[in-house]
Amino acid sequence: MAERSQTALEAGNDFGKDDAIGGNVNKFMVLPTGYCGQPKKGHLVFDACFESGNLGRVDQVSEFEYDLFIRPDTCNPRFRVWFNFTVENVKESQRVIFNIVNFSKTKSLYRDGMAPMVKSTSRPKWQRLPPKNVYYYRCPDHRKNYVMSFAFCFDREEDIYQFAYCYPYTYTRFQHYLDSLQKRNMDYFFREQLGQSVQQRQLDLLTITNPDNLREGAEQKVVFITGRVHPGETPSSFVCQGIIDFLVSQHPIARVLREHLVFKIAPMLNPDGVYLGNYRCSLMGFDLNRHWLDPSPWAHPTLYGVKQLIIQMYNDPKTSLEFYIDIHAHSTMMNGFMYGNVFEDEERFQRQAIFPKLLCQNAEDFSYSSTSFNRDAVKAGTGRRFLGGLLDHTSSCYTLEVSFYSYISGGTTAAVPYTEEAYMKLGRNVARTFLDYYRLDPMAEKMAIPMPRLRNEDEEAQRRERPSSRKERPPPYKYPLRRGPASSYPISKGDKKSSVNHKDPSNAF
Repeated sequence: MAERSQTALEAGNDFGKDDAIGGNVNKFMVLPTGYCGQPKKGHLVFDACFESGNLGRVDQVSEFEYDLFIRPDTCNPRFRVWFNFTVENVKESQRVIFNIVNFSKTKSLYRDGMAPMVKSTSRPKWQRLPPKNVYYYRCPDHRKNYVMSFAFCFDREEDIYQFAYCYPYTYTRFQHYLDSLQKRNMDYFFREQLGQSVQQRQLDLLTITNPDNLREGAEQKVVFITGRVHPGETPSSFVCQGIIDFLVSQHPIARVLREHLVFKIAPMLNPDGVYLGNYRCSLMGFDLNRHWLDPSPWAHPTLYGVKQLIIQMYNDPKTSLEFYIDIHAHSTMMNGFMYGNVFEDEERFQRQAIFPKLLCQNAEDFSYSSTSFNRDAVKAGTGRRFLGGLLDHTSSCYTLEVSFYSYISGGTTAAVPYTEEAYMKLGRNVARTFLDYYRLDPMAEKMAIPMPRLRNEDEEAQRRERPSSRKERPPPYKYPLRRGPASSYPISKGDKKSSVNHKDPSNAF
């Protein structure tokens, strides 16, 4: 890397002064020091003034090298991870080194082979840069903080190139997706506006079920799913879309699930943060997933609306809230995995291991060994922890995490980078797993779920007979779990503060 000049440092290019970054760069052209002529090809133009964009500052270090500064989350300088920007006015065969110099996290999947995403106007499909061109290291020029550098060669002068931390999934894309679902006029798909964000963006709530389940006085078994409470965790939206796509499909399993369950899905809890290009916070700088205990109707209106609805369902004797799953993305771990809660009731504690074990069997990218159960005090304000303390013993609450980068599959050590389709496939497998869960749990016998006939039975038979190459299998169940009457179980309204972290509550099986 080129040496930084004393002049650059005196100009305030120390990354510690992030409070000087107040917004995104807007068609910012970088000219060589002392250059006075007309701009020409090769004088790069950086831009992040678009939906979900993020780039706060650009400093040219040398003819070929640029220091790039992530804009911190709005009203919260602590979080600097997500970036998403364009570069234009390039010269053919122009080689550059971009240094992202002010990450707020030290641990990163960049240490394990992760690379930024890139696309261009003539090649609109996102792809990862070659890992050999990406470096993650402590930089003495930036207070020995971690810097991610990547080398790139522009090859088409007329193209606009876009770089991002991970596959973007914008609020507008989400709205277009929901609009397309509505136009299909499915009688088992319902969309409503549960509330609005601070900037008046929609908080959409989807209900997917057979309309007979919504008739007045009908008993409902509800699965509640939320996503994108942390706006930079874009894989969450792809997983959520996979769940929705499967549930509204004509697949026999989807039909059975709609007959017997009510799916309530709020796919984007933080639409302002998504639109603004924040990584973790809302417009006002709040990490919404730390405010479930007492959300404000004016500061956290989307969270407030979802919590009020869940409490309303909890108080309805005709409604049983069976599952709550909050979908996230993880910046330091591989695979998909879950976090669950710790309970004093041993049977409830063991029972919640069933769903992740079944998901491990259905999804090659889901790791049960990475799944853990905890009640760390720092997570007390999360949806999983709060609702785990509020809801009774019949409910299971999870955080579903999926890697920003890759998964390990097939008994190998090779990392398989996630694609948009792979994220959505995980979502489809999450939806499928509910059928397995209710066929296993004796309580589901009351539902009498039939085994659906698959359209391509020969293919399904071959799949079942094919020897598995899974890297791990969850331990078998030695006995089925039973649910007795509610009065025979204590209902936990909160957890004691503890840092206990249990990797597998079902060892007693």
